[in-house]
Amino acid sequence: MTKPETGSDSEVSRTRSDLGRRAALRRQQLGLTREEVASRAAASPGYLQYVEESAADPDIGFKLRLASALETTVAELTGGTSELPAGFGKAGAHPEVLVLSPEECRERLSTHGVGRIAVTIDDAPAVFPVNYTVADELIAYRTAPGAGPAAAAGQDVALEVDHIDDAFSQGWSVLVAGHAHVVTNYSETRRLEQHAHTGPWVGDGRHQWIAIHPHRITGRRIRVMGAHASSKATS
Repeated sequence: MTKPETGSDSEVSRTRSDLGRRAALRRQQLGLTREEVASRAAASPGYLQYVEESAADPDIGFKLRLASALETTVAELTGGTSELPAGFGKAGAHPEVLVLSPEECRERLSTHGVGRIAVTIDDAPAVFPVNYTVADELIAYRTAPGAGPAAAAGQDVALEVDHIDDAFSQGWSVLVAGHAHVVTNYSETRRLEQHAHTGPWVGDGRHQWIAIHPHRITGRRIRVMGAHASSKATS
């Protein structure tokens, strides 16, 4: 099957399917090229590009091969588990718990992502999801003054980031503990803006940067023997 001509990025974003978006993201998470995934799925790179960038609806045979190539499930690729909590799958047989080194923890934090910040508000614990950015030694996120995550300023806080692979009952979790402060220096704000890969998912109006100086970074990985060997970013 030949791949139809593709137009601008905006045209692609309007026509691509949920399957295409999820397949492209999973491929990037695994650090694989289209050629590598196409070879695993017994398809041509052109057809895989067509699937990723258009409103394609492949047959179940190709979906099964693509899911296997991307080390996931058809349900994950088609969004069937999008409303389910992480860890919905069954526990793996004979799991192994590994302690991650600080370097491995930082590798999994990478440059940006979504984590949960734990703070104290009115003498009670609270947890908020935040889009974070890693800039050298700092881990920072944007929020609005007076919003829940802004309460971290001036406190010792904890930020947790994790990944769960329900398909193979394995994953990892990294915990960052440190002191948080409001970023008021203009040059530091500009630096964080330049490092940011995305705006806050919850919308505009969140321009106050909160930065965490880590005192301690720890992590664990749950590995199941016999499961697919995933990349370090996802295993």
